[in-house]
Amino acid sequence: MQMHRETIKLPPGHSFRLIHWSESVSAVHSQLADGGEEVLEGEGSHWHYHPEMELTLFTKGWGNRFVGDHIGGFEAGDLVLLGGMLPHYWHASGETAGLCLQWHFPEEHPLWNLPECKVLAGLFKRATRGLRLKGAVRDMAAETMEGLSHTNGLFRLGRLLELLAELAGAPPDDAEALASHSFTSPGHTNYQDSLSRALRHLVACFRDEVQLDEVLKIARMSRPTFARQFKRHTGRSLSDFLTELRLQAACRDLLGTSKTVTEIALDCGFSHMSFFNRSFRRNHGCSPSAYRRRQAQVAAD
Repeated sequence: MQMHRETIKLPPGHSFRLIHWSESVSAVHSQLADGGEEVLEGEGSHWHYHPEMELTLFTKGWGNRFVGDHIGGFEAGDLVLLGGMLPHYWHASGETAGLCLQWHFPEEHPLWNLPECKVLAGLFKRATRGLRLKGAVRDMAAETMEGLSHTNGLFRLGRLLELLAELAGAPPDDAEALASHSFTSPGHTNYQDSLSRALRHLVACFRDEVQLDEVLKIARMSRPTFARQFKRHTGRSLSDFLTELRLQAACRDLLGTSKTVTEIALDCGFSHMSFFNRSFRRNHGCSPSAYRRRQAQVAAD
């Protein structure tokens, strides 16, 4: 897998693009204002970036989301706003479905000549780190995105602006920043493709015992170079990256299965229970058992 710049072509007569998928982010359809559709090859399952901002909603499925140096789990209902040039991809476990809006309003765009639109500048700046939207604003955005396929012309553009205004006014607690810092460019290096291959391997095999020599072979890099570039690219060491992936999987298994904590730890790649419990408590502020009970209570309420 290569990390590359995706070229997004807006349909004629459109100032933004609405796409949807029913099985995979690699097979998407562009929803046209006249009710028609255009079949596209999606880039969401690859490390990629583009100048356009995007708002992505998953309506089915689950997996891991990678945004800049952020790693997090996603599931149905997950809504993320991404700024332009922010590297990202979605590693799904099975089929997914969802909707995505993509637009590009750079500084020289006529939109910014309208004084009412100045409020969006802060939103767009915060989106350079990626924003996970929650609560009432998430529900409103999901409803608006689904309704856009039934509107056209100026009404369609109006709904987009209304949606952006709602996102700009979201309470701080409902707009969680993802990446640790802004990404205004993907940071081209000669190592991007090598690191992308390694990351794909790690995401696919993190439940197993990961051999560094195998990772280095896949990346075609020396150990010192890999360690330096991996930290630069992901913001963490290889061991921390694997621990985070494994903890994400453990959380899903704690909530979605009846397996014991020990079984879950071993299934997720942890060979020592003491390290698993210590890492889990450091990340979640409680033991795995307490996490399972707490989340079950939240679901019951």
